[in-house]
Amino acid sequence: MTGKSTKSTSSKVLSDSECSVRLVDAGKVEMVKSKMPQDANVVDLAATFGLLSDPGRVRILIALLEGEMCVCDLAATTGLSESGVSHALRLLRASRVVEVRRSGRMAYYSLADSHVRMLLDVGLTHVGHAGQQRLTMASSG
Repeated sequence: MTGKSTKSTSSKVLSDSECSVRLVDAGKVEMVKSKMPQDANVVDLAATFGLLSDPGRVRILIALLEGEMCVCDLAATTGLSESGVSHALRLLRASRVVEVRRSGRMAYYSLADSHVRMLLDVGLTHVGHAGQQRLTMASSG
């Protein structure tokens, strides 16, 4: 084969991710590019979502939706070991997702701010909605 494409008599079926017409809307591209966050912010956001890719860390964050908790209580709530919870909290603190308050020898952890709470609330609503759609599709199919 020479690498040149030949025309086929059968029509190609395009997937949902392919353009049927190769035409760039320069105005739209420039508008979207002008609203694109700085690269550092995109990297930070990807790292935050990466933190949420671990079910144990998500359980810790969901527990903290109810208010501040110590490592012992978080371990008992999530079923993780205390060392596992401590490690997860170090990662979450480094990314400013949780914060710590010390009282004597005790450390109490909480969500860093309302943005984290909103991210969790929206995520939980999304997966609940997706789950409901799956149930509806399964019962109607």
